[in-house]
This record gives sequence, C-alpha cells and structure tokens, in this order.
Amino acid sequence: MTRLLVGPFNRVEGDLEVTLDIEDGRVSSARVNSPMYRGFEQILQGKRPHDALVYVPRICGICSVSQSVASARALADMGGLCMPPNGQHVTNVILATENMADHLTHFYLFFMPDFTRAVYAGRPWHAEALRRFDPATGEQARQAIAARQRWFTMLGLLAGKWPHTQSIEPGGSTRAVDGAERTRLLARMREFRRFLEQQLFAAPLEQVLSLASADDLWDWDARAPLRGDFRMFLAIARDAGLMDLGNGPGRYLSYGAYPQPGAGFVLPRGVWRAESSSLGPLDERGILEDATHAWLADDGGPRHPREGLTVPAGDKPGAYTWNKAPRLAGEVVETGAIARQLAAGHPLVRDMVGRHGGTVFTRVLARLLELAQVVPLMEQWMLALEPGEPYCASGALPDEGTGVGLSEAARGSLGHWISVRRGHIENYQIVAPTTWNFSPRDAAGTPGALESALEGAPVREGETTPVSVQHIVRSFDPCMVCTVH
Repeated sequence: MTRLLVGPFNRVEGDLEVTLDIEDGRVSSARVNSPMYRGFEQILQGKRPHDALVYVPRICGICSVSQSVASARALADMGGLCMPPNGQHVTNVILATENMADHLTHFYLFFMPDFTRAVYAGRPWHAEALRRFDPATGEQARQAIAARQRWFTMLGLLAGKWPHTQSIEPGGSTRAVDGAERTRLLARMREFRRFLEQQLFAAPLEQVLSLASADDLWDWDARAPLRGDFRMFLAIARDAGLMDLGNGPGRYLSYGAYPQPGAGFVLPRGVWRAESSSLGPLDERGILEDATHAWLADDGGPRHPREGLTVPAGDKPGAYTWNKAPRLAGEVVETGAIARQLAAGHPLVRDMVGRHGGTVFTRVLARLLELAQVVPLMEQWMLALEPGEPYCASGALPDEGTGVGLSEAARGSLGHWISVRRGHIENYQIVAPTTWNFSPRDAAGTPGALESALEGAPVREGETTPVSVQHIVRSFDPCMVCTVH
C-alpha cells in the first residue's frame, strides 16, 4: 500500500488536503482534511441576534448571500416573521443571482480547465479544450468572466453591493424595486440568457429543459456535436470516463429551494434514495453532528445543531480535520444541484443517475441544467413584483427563543441554528453544504460522501496529484471556508 497526501488544491475556496491510500493502482481509502479553523460560531456568541446578519456573510466571499438568507430565515423563524410576496420574490432573485454565477464559475473556471492539462494532450478534443478553457487564454473562459461580471451588476440594483450584501432581512428585503430598475434587471437577465443560449448550450433554454432522458440527450448531442460548451463537456465526459467516476453514497438531501408566497418550494425538499428511486420526507430533527474525528470537543457524542458544540481540541487523538461529520438519521448523504434536481423530479437527471449513479458527470450535468431552469424562473419572479406593495415585514425579535434557517446554496443544503437568551446569542451553529459532502468518518468509521466517492479512483504510476482525484473533488465544487466556522 502507498500513502499519498494531495493538496492544497488549486481553484478551491479555502484550504483542502486529502490523504489517499493506494493499492493496485486505485484508491482504497481516503481521508479529507479541512485544515483551517475560523471560529465564526464562537464569534457570534454573546452578540445581539440581528448582528448575525453582519457577521455571517463574512464566512465566505463567494456565497455570502446564501449565508445571509439562511441567517435571516433563522431569525424569522425565531420571531415569527413572514415575508410579503414582493420580499420573497426579490430574495429569491438575489439568491439565484449568486447561485447561477457560482454554477457558471464552477464550469468555466474551476472544472473545465482541468482538461487543458498536458496529461490529456493525446486526446482528440484537447486542442479545442485549450482554445476554449485555458485559464489564461481560453476564449470561452474570458467570455464567461465578462458575462459573470455583467450578471453581478444586478446585485447593485437589488441589494446595494456584493459580496456581504446587507439588504436581506428576516422580514424580506429592505430594497424596493421601481419600474425603471425592473426594466434594467430584466435586460440583464435576458443578456445572461443570451450567453447561455449562444455560448454554453447553443440552443434555447426551453429546448435544453425538454430533454427528458439519456436517449434524448445523446440524440440532441449527435445533431450538432461540439456545438456549444455543453456539448464539448459531453464529448469529454464520455471519452475521459467521467460517466462512472466518483460515485457517491446514493442518498441526496435537499432543504428545498426558492420558497414561494404562501407555501412550497420551486425545487422541493426531501431525501432522494437511489436504491429505491424514491423521494422521502425530510425530518430536520434527524440531523446530528459527529465530532469523533474532528479537532473539536465531542462531549456527549453526536449532537443536533440546535445543541451543537464548537470548541477546538487541536491535540485530540484520532482527529484529522476541523470539519464535523453531519449525518441524517445516521446516514451519509450528498447535497448539491444533483440533490435538488432529483428531489424536483427532473427526468433527465433521474435517468442519468439511475444509469450511472451520482458521479462526476451527473453532478456537473445537474448544475448546467439548473442554469437552464432557474434563469427563466428569475424572469418570472421579477415580472410578479407588485408596485406599491411592501417588500419587508417589520417586527421585533424576542429576547428568548430558538430558530432554524434552512436554504439551498449553489453547493447544496445550508442550515443555520440560533439560540437566544436574555437578548443575546447563546449558541449559533452552521452546517454548510461542504460540511455534508466533505465530512470525515463518524464514530462508526463510515466515510463521508467525498471520502467514499474517492474509493476506487484510478491512480496512474508516478502521479502525485491524480487527475481522477482532481475531477472527483472538483465535481463537488467545494467551498472550504464555509465548512469550518
């Protein structure tokens, strides 16, 4: 057996190391280390509840809106506040703007540049991958950066700035949208739609969304091979073996994305199980965090986040990461766009996962399909705004209480739990998407989602950073600064 330490990984937000045990040219086991402790959960203790909305966006510079939304929902839950429809629609647009930008960034700047590496020089698509996706000179990479920059100007109109947006409140949004601003926002959305339709998909979004099975997808692809960057990804995925690489645990968690006025989510909540091809209900009470292998105190064993404990224990025997191991009813789950699309019943994603599992290919596929799905929804939410109607419900927060805020960030399920006593935060716990996906082993020795997905990955002779490992890690789109609080 050979042991290999891989890291730090480039193009990852924060620090990441992976220890691999290799036997017979494949990974036999993996341990994922988040080697940076940040302490946000301790910083928040003793602060006024509303101060959380200032602190939590600073957890991350690329998904700060997601943290704000989850925190606002936790405060709203504690205070019994309900957003008016305008506030709900605008909050959804603000969150979706960040999430869709993250999907675009992941594809063009994090994932596809790996295929420009010299290890793929002999493949028939390599020269075209260099032309499109080289980090320094790639034509499509540069166009994606420009599209992302123009897309983010929407948050100037909607929220004042990005990152660390401050317009999101427990009762809605403090920033009303007038008629002229709505026209400018719709123009930005349609410009972004044009980029997706002309460069990424080379097809109308509605046509992409109509693909209902693997057969539909491959028939569509064959009619214009390599036209658009999505088809380029399909060609690479089939040739490079991404279809069956990095299979996860087969259980997928979604808290539900983009709630609507009244009740319900556009993308519903639940737990999808591959073995039964069924969506089951989510019981938030079944979430427990196991700190057995984390450099954190684990007094009393696994805890629900509402009673969570985050106290550093840097010399703890058997620990290898600052990340806890969240489990749902004792089980390892995967979260992300693939979980949202499975929960929502997307026929193409369900068909592909049924054929190949939750792999590098299906994770990236789900993100791209979510781009095609959500941008038209954002146009609908903007058109649904009612002039003159309120955007934010006012109300005082209680001096005693608890609350939970569940949301869907680009990378998956994000939860904030708050406990307030005598007008100050007694406890604040955060379980981020990468906390779920990059968790260590639990007390039973069960590996986390990424750790299990890495098992069986091929390692070539002499590789110090195995390309297969890079693809698997990148397919989860890790955000390590959100993982360790």
